[in-house]
Amino acid sequence: MSGPLDRLAELGITLPEAPRAAGSYLPVQRSGDLLFTAGQLPFVDGALPATGRVGAEVSAEDAKDFARQAAVNLLAAVHAAVGLDAVEQVVKVVGFVASAEGFNGQPGVINGASDLLVEVFGEQGRHARSAVGVAELPLGAPVEVEAVLRVR
Repeated sequence: MSGPLDRLAELGITLPEAPRAAGSYLPVQRSGDLLFTAGQLPFVDGALPATGRVGAEVSAEDAKDFARQAAVNLLAAVHAAVGLDAVEQVVKVVGFVASAEGFNGQPGVINGASDLLVEVFGEQGRHARSAVGVAELPLGAPVEVEAVLRVR
């Protein structure tokens, strides 16, 4: 069975450089066998591909792709901290969606992140999840994703 880096390569995904903290926090924090990630935005080459609220300036379909990219950035942070081969299970994902009034498709948007984690880790990538609509996210990002993972 191939490892997570092999699966990423099969998907045509190259991990970017691990995101750095943009404030007074850590990108990842380990407590025992749990690794908690900070929220990750969908940066591509250091820039957000779009800004705005889903259901207004950003389509739900594009936002799902952005959630997937946020998960790629999350994986880069995990890889820098412990290596992806150390991940035993994705325990919980929380996805935030900057939502226009009346938009209620947050679960479908965050499926972009969830689906990627299952593609990369298989059954160990299945997780509990919350998909939350919010008024605004940092830098005007349409989505943000964080996770708790069990690692060895």
